[in-house]
Amino acid sequence: MDGALWRLQRGQGFKPGWGRATVQLSYLLHSNNSSLILSNINLDFDFTFVSLHLYEIVTMIATDVTAPTEVKETEALYPDYLPHYDPLEKIVPVGRFEHEDPGHRADPKKPNLLKNATKVFELSPHCGTEIQGVQISELTPEGLDEMALLCAERGCLVFRDQEFGNIGFEKQKEIARHFGPLHKHGWMPHPRAAVHSSETEEFVIVYDSKEKSPIQFHVDQSPEVQPPGMTFFCMLESPPGAGGDTLISSMTRAFERLSPSFRKRLEGLQALHTTAGPVSRELRDNGKGAVLRRPINSAIHPVVTVHPVTGQKALFVNSSYTERIIGWDDEESEYLLRFLFDHVNRGQDFCCRVRYEPGTVVVWDQRVTQHSQTLDYKPGNRRHAFRLTPLANVPIPAKVEEDDGQCAQEEERVILNLC
Repeated sequence: MDGALWRLQRGQGFKPGWGRATVQLSYLLHSNNSSLILSNINLDFDFTFVSLHLYEIVTMIATDVTAPTEVKETEALYPDYLPHYDPLEKIVPVGRFEHEDPGHRADPKKPNLLKNATKVFELSPHCGTEIQGVQISELTPEGLDEMALLCAERGCLVFRDQEFGNIGFEKQKEIARHFGPLHKHGWMPHPRAAVHSSETEEFVIVYDSKEKSPIQFHVDQSPEVQPPGMTFFCMLESPPGAGGDTLISSMTRAFERLSPSFRKRLEGLQALHTTAGPVSRELRDNGKGAVLRRPINSAIHPVVTVHPVTGQKALFVNSSYTERIIGWDDEESEYLLRFLFDHVNRGQDFCCRVRYEPGTVVVWDQRVTQHSQTLDYKPGNRRHAFRLTPLANVPIPAKVEEDDGQCAQEEERVILNLC
C-alpha cells in the first residue's frame, strides 16, 4: 500500500490498520484541539471555530513520507506542470492585508482591455463574456484593471489561444498578483518543476485522467478571512473533441431570483465556512500522496455580500465549505442551506458553460460566482490545467434595508389570488 488509513475516535486508542507510514499519537484533547505526529511531522489542527464533531471522529490518510510523491507521465505536454506532493512541505498562510480592488481604477469603457479584441460576445445573458484577439500576457496595468471591472460585471471572462501557459512561473504570478496576494492551497498539488523551492507554492495543479465524483457548485477557499476575488484557470491539455467543461453560475442573479421577502430575511445572516470537510475527504480519497500543509481554517462570513466595485449583492454560501448558519439550530440551518445549495445547483438560467481547448484561460470573480467541473469525458482522456487565485477583500455584508413596499405588494397579490 502507498498510504495508510486510520480513524481516531474519542476515548479510543490509536491503531494503524495497514501501510508503511509510521504514525504516533501525540495527544487528543476533548477541548476542540488535537495534534498528530506523522513520521516526525507535527500536523496541528485548529478546531476553534469548527462546529463539526471532529474531536469524535477524525479521518486522515498518512502517506509514506520518505520521498515526495508525484504523477509520472511521459506523454504530458507540460511536464513541469505535473502535480507534485511533498509531505515535508509547510506553507505560511497569507495574513490580513489592505486590499484595493483594481476595478476601482478602471475606465468603464475599457479601452485598454478591448482595443485589440477581434470579437466580444456574451456566453449567456446573466454570466460570462468571451473575448477573442486579446493576449492576457500583453495587457498593461490599465488593461488588467479593466479586466477586473468587466469580470465583476459579467462574472467570468474567457480568453482563447493564450500564451499565458508558456510565459513561465514568475510572469504568471506577476500578472495574477496585480489583483491581490496569491493564495497558497493547503492540500492540492503544486507543479513539480521547482520542488525544492517556494517558486510554485501559489499554483494549484488540476490533473484528471480518470473518472471521479462530480463536484457541486462552490467557491474556492471561502473559509479564508479574506477569500479569493479573481481566479485564473489556464487549460494546458483538454480532452479531445469535447468534455471537461466548467459551469459558472452568477450569484448576483441567484440572489435576485429569490422573492423580495426572502432576500430581506437572508440579509444580516452569517454562516460558518470551514475546510474541515474538504480536508477530511481529500486525505481519505487521495492515497497517492495528498498532504496537509497548514491547519484546518474557518471563518464567518455574511450570507449575502456586496461587491466592493459594482455594489451588487450576491449569495455567499456554497456546498463545499459552508457548514452552518450562525445562531440557528442545527435543523433550521440545515434546511436553509440545503434550499440555497439546491437553488444554486438547479439555476440553469443564470449560469454559463465554458468549453475548453488548449490555450484557453478563464478568469472569474469568486465573490459573485460559483463554479463546477463537468466530468463527462471518456476515461483515459486528460484534463490538465493550473490555477492561480488572488485573495481580495473581507466580505462586505449586505445592509438590511427597510421594506420598500415589495413585500407588502407580494402579500397583497397572494391574498387576492386566494379570494
